[in-house]
Amino acid sequence: MKQAKVLTDKELKKVISYIDAFDRYAERNKAIVLLTHYLGLRISECANLLVTDVVNDEGTVNDVIHLSVEQTKGSNSRRVFVSKKAKSVLKHYLQSDLSVIQHTYLFQTQKSKRFNTNALTQLVKRLYDRVGVVGASSHSGRRTFITKLATSGVSVRVIAEAVGHASIATTQRYIDVNDELISNAVELV
Repeated sequence: MKQAKVLTDKELKKVISYIDAFDRYAERNKAIVLLTHYLGLRISECANLLVTDVVNDEGTVNDVIHLSVEQTKGSNSRRVFVSKKAKSVLKHYLQSDLSVIQHTYLFQTQKSKRFNTNALTQLVKRLYDRVGVVGASSHSGRRTFITKLATSGVSVRVIAEAVGHASIATTQRYIDVNDELISNAVELV
C-alpha cells in the first residue's frame, strides 16, 4: 500500500494560501490541516476533538491535549503537546468564530453538525487536490510531522511517544527517508 505524500514547506504554504484565498471556512479548514502538520494528529483525532480538550475554563488554549481511548486509534489514551505554532492556529480559529466555544466538538460542518472521520478525510483530500499536491491525503500531515521531527534529529522513541505509537517500528515506517535526512546523518561523522 502506497503511503501518503510528505509535503514540502512550499506545498503546505500553497495549500494554506489557497484556503485563505478561496475557502469560505478558511480558519476552520486551516486549523484542521495545520493540526495534522503541527501536532501529528490523525484525521480521526481532529474529528473527535472536543472544545474542552483544547480550551481551558479561562478560554486559553491548553499546553497539552489529553485524548481519551475513544478519541484515538487503538486502545490507549495519549497526550498531545501543543506547539506555539499550533496554539497560534487554534487561537485564530477560535477568534474567527466565537460560537465555536459553545460547541461540543471543535470542528463542525457548515450545518453545525459534528464532522465524521470520512467527511473530514474527504475535505482535506479535496484541499490538497485543488492545489495539485499529488499523492497527498488526510494522513500527509501526520507523515510530514513525523518526518520533520526525524530530520531534525529527534529520537524515534520520542517521536513514537509524541504520536501515540506503541512500537517504534510503526514510527519508522512513517519516516520519509529523503536527501536532507541522509545529509544530516553523514554530517554527524
